[in-house]
Amino acid sequence: MFRRKSIITILAAGMVLSSGTVYAQTISAPNAQSDTAFDNKIIKKISADNMYSTIALLSEQPREAGTEGEVRAVKYIEGQFKSLGFETKVIPFPIYDYRTNHVWVKIGGLNIEGAEPRAFSGSVTGNVTAPLLNVGKARLGEVPDEVAGKIALVERGDITFIEKVQNVLDKGAVGVLMYNNSSNGNAFGQAAEGQNIPSVAITREQGLALVEKLKSGSVTATLDVDIEKIEKTSYVVEAKLKPSKNKDTGQIVTVGAHHDSVHGGPGANDDASGVSAVLELARIFAKAPIDTEVRFLTFGSEERGLVGSSFYASQLPKDDVDRMVAHFQMDMIGGRDAGADNPAGGLIMYTIDGQKNLVTDLGAAAGVRTMGVAIPYGQLGRSDHQPFHELGIPSALFIHSPVEPWYHQPTDTIDKISKEKLQQAAEIVGASVYQIARPETPALENSRVAAGIVDYDFEDRPVD
Repeated sequence: MFRRKSIITILAAGMVLSSGTVYAQTISAPNAQSDTAFDNKIIKKISADNMYSTIALLSEQPREAGTEGEVRAVKYIEGQFKSLGFETKVIPFPIYDYRTNHVWVKIGGLNIEGAEPRAFSGSVTGNVTAPLLNVGKARLGEVPDEVAGKIALVERGDITFIEKVQNVLDKGAVGVLMYNNSSNGNAFGQAAEGQNIPSVAITREQGLALVEKLKSGSVTATLDVDIEKIEKTSYVVEAKLKPSKNKDTGQIVTVGAHHDSVHGGPGANDDASGVSAVLELARIFAKAPIDTEVRFLTFGSEERGLVGSSFYASQLPKDDVDRMVAHFQMDMIGGRDAGADNPAGGLIMYTIDGQKNLVTDLGAAAGVRTMGVAIPYGQLGRSDHQPFHELGIPSALFIHSPVEPWYHQPTDTIDKISKEKLQQAAEIVGASVYQIARPETPALENSRVAAGIVDYDFEDRPVD
């Protein structure tokens, strides 16, 4: 583990101009007492019991994307937002499951010997017969032109599956037959949307045998892949809390969690805990004075690869993106057994690039005010803060790390939830968001707000 240490001045969100730049106001001395008084308007109203009850309800059944479990959760979340009077919208988007009917590989007209081949995740249906060409690891610039019209024999490793498929596809290959770079079978491989050639995985032993066979002359191969694509629907729930027009700074702050769980998992901590905090903060902010739009979000299909948050980010109007100044993501914030022996129960703020930003600045300062600990930051993707970062919006993931042994298991149940950790995370995020949204910190260059000085560190801490 290594640490980057620096001392910075935390400016309240009034220092963030509509353009997204930071206005560095000079203040002779910090006034943390004033900030704490404003924090109390939020954090004293947070109820861990409310959050625990929400988790209990949501984790009664799995919420896998595209299932009735997700629909049940979405209806509940939507109902809670509507009961608070928010402008609420359920946004559907398509997701896809794939059922493999058969995968056949023939060499010289005979079925390949050994383990049954497997189709890549995302491979298309297709039946092609063509000469086989060994292209090594199919790195960019190393794929020969003569692969056009042929099936590329590719070794796994060095670059991603999708890059390998694209590199041979760009040269005109009609199929991909990839062999492992270790003895760990053939359960691997991924193709992307639009890579419309059959892509199949075989074992290392099978691949090396083909490499040797090609040294003796030409080899004709057949790839026959029959995959059924099944469309389903997943959802994003969006709730907008807007200030009165005469106090509106024009800025937007977003607070999110994902409502889906893994297949067969009740997902009490992952991520009913984050959803419970989103709903609890929505309840409290509904009655708080604000001058900034606060947008509460829950995303479906996070467990499929951030599909819901990526869809949401892709359909945002440019004006909304330009006005978004911060995104706070909460994922797995209630794990009793998470965090190991790290301070603050292991709570950490992860950014995509491993750099500090407005969200981590405010989170660290709020941690000092609410619990006397400057929350560290680290570098990690793997959650729904990533699409917001990619839009240029300061973003961070709040999580207790390393995660608990029940991660992605059927044992991720309500009895593993810590009310203290729920309270802790909700207080820090709530206080941070309110620093931006409270009327005392308008987005004006001449605002006079309190500043706090806090020292917080980078930690190279793995999440699992």
